[in-house]
Amino acid sequence: MSTTNRLLRNVTVTLEEDVARWARIEAARQDTSVSRLLGALLKERMSAQNGYEKAMRRALGRKPFLRTNGRYLTREQAHDRARLPPMIDPRHG
Repeated sequence: MSTTNRLLRNVTVTLEEDVARWARIEAARQDTSVSRLLGALLKERMSAQNGYEKAMRRALGRKPFLRTNGRYLTREQAHDRARLPPMIDPRHG
């Protein structure tokens, strides 16, 4: 993890003993410090959340893909089987 030109902030974290033990072991496995391990985990979580929110904004900003009067179907309309055309059973022509 490069820290070139990045402002780092010290924080104090209180962990349950079993979580702290896991963090120390995992940091040792990755040949890093607990601080850097937690920083990487938090950064990964932040990136995933930001990516999700960005995708959600993009999806909600799209126009509806169905040709309607611009409104989406209600849940009841979407699940109303009576409105669907009859299914053709491929086994019976």
